[in-house]
Amino acid sequence: MNMFVWLIFAAALFGLLFRYAYFFQDLQDVLNKFKTGRLIFKYMKTNYTVLDRFLDLVETQPHKPLIHFKDETYSYQDADELSNKAARVLLQTGRVKEGDTVALFVGNEPIFFWLWLGLVKLGCSAAFLNSNIRSKSLLHCFNCSGAKTLVAAAELQDAVEEVLPSLLEQQVTVFILADRCRTAGVESFKDKMSQVSSEPLPKDLRSHLTLQSLALYVYTSGTTGLPKAAVITHRKLWAMSFLQSTAGVNNKDVVYVSLPLYHVAGFVGLTGALQRGITVVLRSKFSASQFWDDCRKYNVTVILYIGEIMRYLCNTPKNVNDRNHKVRLAVGNGIRSDVWREFLRRFGNIQIKEFYAATEGNFALMNYIGKIGAIGRDTFFHRRFFPYAVIKYDVDKEEPLRDSSGFCIEAAKGEPGLLVSEISVRAPFSGYARDLQQTEKKRLHNVLKKGDVYFNTGDLVLIDKDNFIYFQDRVGDTFRWKGENVATTEVADVITLADCIKEASVYGVEVPGQEGRTGMAAVILRDGQMFDSADVFKHIENFLPAYARPRFMRIQSSLEVTGTFKHLKVKLIEEGFNPDKIKDPVYFLDEKEKNYVPLTLDIFNAVTSGKMKI
Repeated sequence: MNMFVWLIFAAALFGLLFRYAYFFQDLQDVLNKFKTGRLIFKYMKTNYTVLDRFLDLVETQPHKPLIHFKDETYSYQDADELSNKAARVLLQTGRVKEGDTVALFVGNEPIFFWLWLGLVKLGCSAAFLNSNIRSKSLLHCFNCSGAKTLVAAAELQDAVEEVLPSLLEQQVTVFILADRCRTAGVESFKDKMSQVSSEPLPKDLRSHLTLQSLALYVYTSGTTGLPKAAVITHRKLWAMSFLQSTAGVNNKDVVYVSLPLYHVAGFVGLTGALQRGITVVLRSKFSASQFWDDCRKYNVTVILYIGEIMRYLCNTPKNVNDRNHKVRLAVGNGIRSDVWREFLRRFGNIQIKEFYAATEGNFALMNYIGKIGAIGRDTFFHRRFFPYAVIKYDVDKEEPLRDSSGFCIEAAKGEPGLLVSEISVRAPFSGYARDLQQTEKKRLHNVLKKGDVYFNTGDLVLIDKDNFIYFQDRVGDTFRWKGENVATTEVADVITLADCIKEASVYGVEVPGQEGRTGMAAVILRDGQMFDSADVFKHIENFLPAYARPRFMRIQSSLEVTGTFKHLKVKLIEEGFNPDKIKDPVYFLDEKEKNYVPLTLDIFNAVTSGKMKI
């Protein structure tokens, strides 16, 4: 009888595994999330921050390398002492006090991390300004952080001086990371660091901090308008920092970070390393030609990526050393299926852990199975403990579809829908700094039942019959290019400041072989004006970072709008930039000519074939 029962049990288990092939991996994923959640709640009770973890590591492994940068190596103890110095400089100015935010306009270099660590030691927070922004966008991002102090890299001094009159009018303290500075109203910083003590700062300076306190602002385009400062609390920073260990990073790994530190994807490469107490190789800027040489030089075992990085690596000339490395794991997002396959074929058996998350969001997915092209899995366990839904979405009206009761309708298997995640104590949404209107726009009410509130990711996804989740597209007025989110309304506002342009509608168009979408603008000229291509180029170059500049410009006599005067873009997006399909004049941004030139069929073919880089 016992044998019979065991046979039935074995048959049932076999049937379960046959039907649910990934049962144990799905269960393990949720258990990992619970483990992380328990640790974070434990840390909340004692207000144990990422900084506290760093200080514990300074005690236990002071001489272990924390950062390799160019030809320099900084140990955990070095980082502690240098961050003490940075904090002391800010403290001794008398202009930075408990709870303040300091804006960092700095590229990828170790002092970026020393400054953030130092600010937390002072009980303060940082606003991470994108080092590509200029002029109006730079001032906007600085102002919405509420900061009264700006620390900028020496190579960004020209950008600072462009907005300096406005900063000084607001009585902002401006530092440049240099040994000396002759610009009136700007103070040098590094010389001051060399003159102050590296002794620890009093702990009572940060005694008010909790895991609910602000750790940093990271800027995101969201779905509309100028960049918004997403609130990252110490709790959320912990949750992001656990991503690496969830992906399989262990305490013997060496992590390669070439992503910008002003983005979460780059910064958590450092804070995630602290969670494991390991070493980071920091690169000032991604270089496809130097990537694998760096990995070999420093014995890198883990790389962080965005899709563009993987494509650039696959596009480098083939080399006999392509598989001569120790990299075993790649963690990131945005890799296309064809690039994924080529990367594995060329560079060897590297585990790729593709994840999905939004900077300001309360939800994350990870493709722990390794299914090519997927961003995660739809499972009972995940939905039960971290509720989310994929709901039907009207792309033309730019809103979710609702039934006769006013509730959203869940999308069927194989049908693209809007990904939303429930806002709760376990999964909070902190929103944006000083922008309650935009914060509220990201909340959807009465989604599946009366009174519930969900975070609107702004992303369309699809769940296939095997429960794998695939990213489909962004919704709203945002597209992604060169690893950056671009808000179309911000670009349109800049374009319409050009003398000859009356109105502009900006959108993203697909380019064969490229990640994301590149910018295109349909514009109406002012009455009696001709398209002054050189002037428009100069204007856009001055006011927009390279990734946000429209590569194509379409001259129209009118723009289609909805009844509420919103631009209709679906048809424009579908038509793309093919001159054979568009009757309107179309211009191409030619960086060599410093001009917008007529888009010929030869240029079109060169761009779509990949012969001409954009």
